[in-house]
Amino acid sequence: MGSSLLSPNGAGLKAFTLFEGVLMLVLGVLALIFPVLASAWIAVIVAIGFLVGGIVGWISNLARSRQLGRWYCFSRLVISTLFVVIGAWMIQQFRGGPLEGGVVVASLAFAIGIVFILEGIVSMLVSLGHMEVMGWGWGLVNGIVTLVLGVLIVSMQGWGLLWVLGVLVGISFLFSGFDLLAFSASFHRDD
Repeated sequence: MGSSLLSPNGAGLKAFTLFEGVLMLVLGVLALIFPVLASAWIAVIVAIGFLVGGIVGWISNLARSRQLGRWYCFSRLVISTLFVVIGAWMIQQFRGGPLEGGVVVASLAFAIGIVFILEGIVSMLVSLGHMEVMGWGWGLVNGIVTLVLGVLIVSMQGWGLLWVLGVLVGISFLFSGFDLLAFSASFHRDD
């Protein structure tokens, strides 16, 4: 029987990793070509995630209210309400135009910067722990670049974030794509 798409080291997983690398490269290039649009899309996706997460949380908590204690159910409903309110507020800000949408983008910049810092540290540690694997240097470069981008995002201020966030995300996606194609795909054998 041939290799399964879900086999831990199969060619199917390598092909999927390569596909992910190409996708990250394409998304990176698009983010660099359209940085303001990329920044706005990042914020819109997060806003929709908050809104949907809050609604699902409400439904889930109300459906399980008899099994949950009153205090736990109440606290979960408060959190779900916050998610709905923040998601709706973020979406409403974008309806108000670019300046109001900029407030949302600037608010997300700090959180994305923190994620990049953590992702960069993890990428560096993984690559340094696998120096025997061909292409490990790409993992290290990806980690360093992602860490630096995270620090840049966290330290930025003002409306410049409308385009800078999209550019930084584009650069990070490009390096992630190179990492996936040159290093991460090496973890999967061709069966």
